[in-house]
Amino acid sequence: MNNSIKTDDVIFNFFKQICDEKDDQKCLELGKNWIHAMETNLSNMEANLDGADKLKHKDDIQSNRDHLDSLKSKSSSEWRDYATQCMVEIINNKK
Repeated sequence: MNNSIKTDDVIFNFFKQICDEKDDQKCLELGKNWIHAMETNLSNMEANLDGADKLKHKDDIQSNRDHLDSLKSKSSSEWRDYATQCMVEIINNKK
């Protein structure tokens, strides 16, 4: 029996929290927490890249930062829609 926590499951459950949150302000806070966590991950990944790899992945990293910036102005209903879309993608990729 495999008891390891799968990253997709953690992400799915986080997005489910966003979808299930009835309080709009708490929903927005969850979204802001997601953005902060992803920005931290990007910064850590970038810091661990050497010169050649940093250059190779520069556009992808910037694209991810731009995507996160686009999420910052979402309303609670937009966050719920976004989280639902992400959950569907996770489910579809498991097949």
